[in-house]
Amino acid sequence: MMYNEQSYQRRRLATSYVTTIISITLVLFMLGLLGVLILHAKKLSDYVKENIGFSIMIKEGVKEIEIFELQKRLDKEKFVKSTEYITRERAAREFSEELGEDFVGFLGYNPLLPSIELRLKAANTHPDSVRLIEERLMAYPVVKEVDYHKPLVDQINQNLERISLVILGFSLILLLISIALINNTIRLSVYAKRFLIRSMQLVGATQPFIQKPFLRKAVVNGFLSGLIAVGLLLLTLYLSAQEMPELLEFQDLELFGILFAFIIALGILISWLSTFFAVRKYIRMKTDALYS
Repeated sequence: MMYNEQSYQRRRLATSYVTTIISITLVLFMLGLLGVLILHAKKLSDYVKENIGFSIMIKEGVKEIEIFELQKRLDKEKFVKSTEYITRERAAREFSEELGEDFVGFLGYNPLLPSIELRLKAANTHPDSVRLIEERLMAYPVVKEVDYHKPLVDQINQNLERISLVILGFSLILLLISIALINNTIRLSVYAKRFLIRSMQLVGATQPFIQKPFLRKAVVNGFLSGLIAVGLLLLTLYLSAQEMPELLEFQDLELFGILFAFIIALGILISWLSTFFAVRKYIRMKTDALYS
């Protein structure tokens, strides 16, 4: 009879342990998915911003060597991601392809000017920065005008700011919910051992001595849960990349490494804190309250 009772208690503790690991893992996995979404959103945002183009129109009669010199100077600017020189002939050819007819033959001459197509770095695409860059480009003697879609720049920045705020708000809410779920799971786990805690007190164990094994197991649980969650995230990313190979362009291994380390650290931290406060609660609880 005693053996059956001990066996039952061991199975109950093992079930509680596995349930705790699974619960923390699932919560961390959801947080990790949100983190991946945020990283991809940031990359996608940068990709959209860096495809905002400037057409720097060159004045009539400027020698090609002067245009190349301008392009080299622009390539050295901190706000420039890339530049591309478009000759008059190439501009005419591309325009003819869009029209579907040879407008140069119809006019008898090529009215288009050479230009430099410029792409900005994402950090420099705010409307105020763009206006300052436009003024700076216009200061070059060989530049006739700078052409870009001003309303589109403003709209892109406004929409991306709104999306960022929504994602940030959702992230904070999910983080709070996740902390609450993990805390409740651990409190239930400790609750199942409340009489063990009281037994240790009765034989003279101090609070740090009682807490030590619980906190050690909490760290292990958090670490294991974080590792499993990271493994699930890697599997999800791999399967996603198989279905949508273009996602590989937005993946940053360094940022993912930071995210995975954060997930593991968060699992350990929340597990440790929840266990600490839960054990302290039952250490201070009166005996009569343990039965309620």
